This record gives sequence, C-alpha cells and structure tokens, in this order.
Amino acid sequence: MKKSFSNFGPIFLFLLTLGLNPFISCKEKENTTPPIFTHDIDSGNTPWTKETFDNDSEKFSFAVHSDLTGGERPRIYEVAIAQLNLMRPELIVNVGDLIEGGAPDSVSWDQQWDSFDARTEAAKAPVFYTGGNHDLTGNFAQGIWKERYGKNYYHFIYKNTLFLILDSEDHGKERNDEIEKIRNEGIRVLDEQGREAYAQTEYDNLPERSFGNISEDQMNYFLEVLQKNPDVKWTFLMMHKPMWENPENERFFKLEQALEGRNYTVFNGHTHTFRYLERNGMDYINLATTGGVQNNSLGRSMDHFLWVTVDEEGVSIANLLMEGILDKKGHIPSDGDTLIFEKK
Repeated sequence: MKKSFSNFGPIFLFLLTLGLNPFISCKEKENTTPPIFTHDIDSGNTPWTKETFDNDSEKFSFAVHSDLTGGERPRIYEVAIAQLNLMRPELIVNVGDLIEGGAPDSVSWDQQWDSFDARTEAAKAPVFYTGGNHDLTGNFAQGIWKERYGKNYYHFIYKNTLFLILDSEDHGKERNDEIEKIRNEGIRVLDEQGREAYAQTEYDNLPERSFGNISEDQMNYFLEVLQKNPDVKWTFLMMHKPMWENPENERFFKLEQALEGRNYTVFNGHTHTFRYLERNGMDYINLATTGGVQNNSLGRSMDHFLWVTVDEEGVSIANLLMEGILDKKGHIPSDGDTLIFEKK
C-alpha cells in the first residue's frame, strides 16, 4: 500500500513540541559546535574573574631557536626538540648555524645536514631554516644549501603575519670565493694553533665575519615583498648576523627604511650571547645558543628559545631557559637532567 506524508503528521507535531527540527540532517547535527564554556551557577557571584577567554582564532605562538654549532655540545638540540614538542608551537624558526660546516675537502657536508635534518624531523611543528656562516659561507656551501633546500633567502605569511628569512652571508659570487679561502685558512689555524692564534687571522677580523651582508638582489627581493604586503599584522625578520652593527651596510639600512611605519621584530644569532636592543622603537633580539659553544664574555650565554605569541593587539615574547622546561614527571625530557645549559 502506498504511504503518504500524512502518516507522519502526529510524529512531526510531537517533535516540534520537544523543540526538535525533524528536517535537520545527520551531517548538520554533527557540525553543531558545543559551547566553549559551560557551568551550573545560575545567579550570584562566580569563583572566576571573567568569561572572555584568551582564544582569539587569529592568535598563534611560534618558537625561535639559535646556534647549534661553532662547537656543538652533544644532545642539547635533541632535548630542545623534545621540549618544543611538549610546548606545541604552531611553527618553529631558527636563526642559523645549524651545522659545523668547514672546508669543502675536509668534511662531509651532506652527512652533517642529514644529521641535522633527522633530528629536526622529530619536531611536531614545521621548522623553517635560516642559514648562518657555518651553513652558507662561500659558494660551495651555498651550492649545497640550494641543492638540498632551494632558496637561501625567502619569505612566508602565516595568519596575516609576515616572516622574512634573510641570508647574511650573501656577499656576491666573487667575494664569496674570497671569503671562503680566507675562512678555510682561519679554521686551519684554529684547529692547529688554538683560539688565540685564530683571533689574529684575517678571517676573524673581517667585517663580514662579524656583521654579514646582503646582495642587491636580496635587498630588492625583500623591498618588493614589503611593498606587496603593507597590511600584515606584524613583520618578523630572521637573520644570523647583526647586520645593523656595520655602519657601511647601506642595503640593510634601506630595508630598515622600508620597514618604517609598520610593526616588526628582528631576531638574530651568531654571537652565542643573549643581547637585547631597542632600535627604531622596535625589538632587536640576539639569541644565545641552542647547543652551540657558549660565550659569556659579552653577556649571558645560555641554551634557550623564544616563545612568541601574535594576536590582534600585538606581540608578546617570552624567554624560555631549557634548564627550566620539565616534563610531567619533573624531569628535563630526552634524559636531559645531567646536561649543563648555561655557562656561568
């Protein structure tokens, strides 16, 4: 016998009296979002301060870590990755010196990069690489980087926040060759005669050794990126060397001029010492180490990373010491309790 919808009339009316819509599909029911916060206090005072939660959908946090090398201390970086996995940033960015490097004929570059990549792959969040002098000094090193990772300077946007990843070893092809030869000789002296002799070498006294540089092509690339992205919430510059400390670095100063009028923060490494500077009304933060040899001659030298949170109101930055980040059992993860994280 043929059925008609009239047979469902009483059922339909019954569902409506219960406040139920019989025409809501199962899929729509599945997509119903439960309330973020519920409680059973109907009236009067409540034992909490407010019901506006710090949960803006555009808010995010990322971590910044610094130098591993220039004399890497074993297992520090592995512990840092384990700690970051506990903290759960949305992304991780570094500021260079990720491998030891060396002369083209004296080290296995691919083996060093394979080691770094394997340890970094353990991170839950994506990790964005910045090259340092150990990674990118000379055309040979830059060729290895480009073969493995592509561009040595680049940018990306995440949640309307602009990240500029600079290559502070971008001196031009001819000068790169010259610096590579000078550096190889300096490293030879360091290995054979020690740090006092190394301090007298041409390489240790090069302006590029301390301050770095960018090419005209790199400068123009970032000027164009800034021009195309004027309305981002914040701009972060990641680089290895403090290029603003060189009074003759006109290309970097042109980038700073292009940054006028926008909110930005600069992060760098290289000195293995933590230093904070306010420049142009903005934060310039020189990270210390995340496993590299420690140097406390210029200030505090500790293994740490920065925890950066971005929202519509601005940026907050926390300095997290690795020795103070413990797991749920009260231990430094990855069996790190016996390691030393700061040179006193």
